[in-house]
Amino acid sequence: MAPKGPHFVPKAKRIIFLFMHGGPSSIDTFDPKPRLIRDNDKPLPFKRPLTFAEGQMGNLMKSPWEFRHYGQSGIEVSDLFANVGSCIDDICVIRSVVGDSVAHGGALLQLHTGSNTFTRPSMGSWVVYGLGSENQNLPGFITIKPSLAHGGAKNWSSGFLPASYQGTAIGHAGLKVKDLAEPIEYLTPKGLTGDLQRYELDMLQKLNRRHAFSREYDPELEGRIQAFELAFRMQTEAPEAFSIDKEPDAVKRLYGLDREETADFGWQCLVARRLAERGVRFIQCTHSYKWDQHSELVRLHTKNAREVDLPIAGLLKDLKSRGMLDDTLVLWGGEFGRTPVAQGGDGRDHNPYGYSMWMAGGGVKGGMTYGATDEFGYYAIEDRIHIHDLHATILHLMGMDHTKLTYFYTGRNFRLTDVAGNVAHRILA
Repeated sequence: MAPKGPHFVPKAKRIIFLFMHGGPSSIDTFDPKPRLIRDNDKPLPFKRPLTFAEGQMGNLMKSPWEFRHYGQSGIEVSDLFANVGSCIDDICVIRSVVGDSVAHGGALLQLHTGSNTFTRPSMGSWVVYGLGSENQNLPGFITIKPSLAHGGAKNWSSGFLPASYQGTAIGHAGLKVKDLAEPIEYLTPKGLTGDLQRYELDMLQKLNRRHAFSREYDPELEGRIQAFELAFRMQTEAPEAFSIDKEPDAVKRLYGLDREETADFGWQCLVARRLAERGVRFIQCTHSYKWDQHSELVRLHTKNAREVDLPIAGLLKDLKSRGMLDDTLVLWGGEFGRTPVAQGGDGRDHNPYGYSMWMAGGGVKGGMTYGATDEFGYYAIEDRIHIHDLHATILHLMGMDHTKLTYFYTGRNFRLTDVAGNVAHRILA
């Protein structure tokens, strides 16, 4: 876990991934489509591709939200993300992302690991494997309130990489922030001095090492040994890292901690900034599982955006004010987008054929869009960026050549991007 040198000078030192589980609609957030306004309620003029849910499919449906120009760049963002829109000059909106799965399980797995069919090491695990950790008292890869659905731990697993590179989950999506206080308190030693704890741990590790020596390599046992050691070291730093009480009131308001609807995701974003300050290499915040609107798009997308829009803008502004945005890559998106045709009244089905994600900071050009979908927002038609290309670009920003970040397993070299992946050089600052 010691820090390792990159392949070349990196643009970013760390990543904060803001994952919108369920699949937010690109054509209602960051990819305006005037043709949908003109052809609202008309039939789709071409055959639909493979879909997730065939039932109750309707005609074309325009976005219920207005799009407005923001910043000096004038990029259009819908009213769902007005606060994020105020940061648009620091954001590169990628409007041409393409995945291979129309179902949540495969799509989540591919976004997080590069494969939609097999268990592979997660993106965060590959990053820590390649670069190590800048803080030996905290995990290199932390996922805050991850979802247990659609693959669960496989999305932050280290796969066939050593277990020390797996993500450390802080709670899960079913817990409220207040429910996380008690588990975090367990990191504070009670009734034992540091010397006594060290003695007990050394005895336990000695037994575990003896057990490991008597058998073939056991990655689970090795992971357990390393987890005990890391847990001991975490006691010195983790409680303070997760404690936001000392943050100024103005900072708490910036993240929306003073509002019931934004307090949960605001806490995640603020903790992410605190972990980034302390050298954690890869941090994921998950808004789960809320964006899957096969019906009630207007009501539920509005509710979802209200919960995350202010905290995300707060994170970007806070990182920038502290001089951290330059070397912190912020990634936003879901596992796919949604269709331009209606479903179940005012809902939309899954669409992996062309959707939007965005990046900010970390060596990315702000105030620009990359790629385009067709005039209906169904297919990526310009500068398509497959998930493999997205991963290759992320690794490049972190100073790694994705073709050289390999691990030999079962007779061949593996990598996050499999045998594909091209860096999107035009988005690099």
